[in-house]
Amino acid sequence: QLQLVESGGGLVQPGGSLRLSCTASGFTLEYYAIGWFRQAPGKEREGISCISSSGIITNYADAVKGRFTISRDHAKNTVYLQMNSLKVEDTAVYYCARGSNCGLAPRWYDYWGQGTQVTVSS
Repeated sequence: QLQLVESGGGLVQPGGSLRLSCTASGFTLEYYAIGWFRQAPGKEREGISCISSSGIITNYADAVKGRFTISRDHAKNTVYLQMNSLKVEDTAVYYCARGSNCGLAPRWYDYWGQGTQVTVSS
C-alpha cells in the first residue's frame, strides 16, 4: 500500500524551529520529486518547497526562502523540511507529495500525505 506520512509538526513559539519528515512506504522515494505544501484555514494550498529525485534541484517559495531547508535521505526513504525562524503566519497544515518534477504547483504531484499541523504561537 502506497503511503506518505508526515510527522514532526507541533506547537512552537515565534522564532523557533521544527523539522518535518515525510516518510514513504510501498514505493521508493528516491525515484520521485517531493514537494512540501501548506494550507492555512480559509486559504488555498500553497507550494513552499520541493526537491528533485536526485536532490540536486531545490526550490522555495519566497515566503520561506532563507528560513526553510529541504533535504532527502534515500537510505531512510524520507524527505525533511527544516523550518527555522518560524512566524505566526507559518501556521498551517503541512503536506508532502510525490511528483514527477520539482515544482511548486500541485499539478505536478500525484500522491499526497495526510498532513501534519504546525502552529506558531506565543
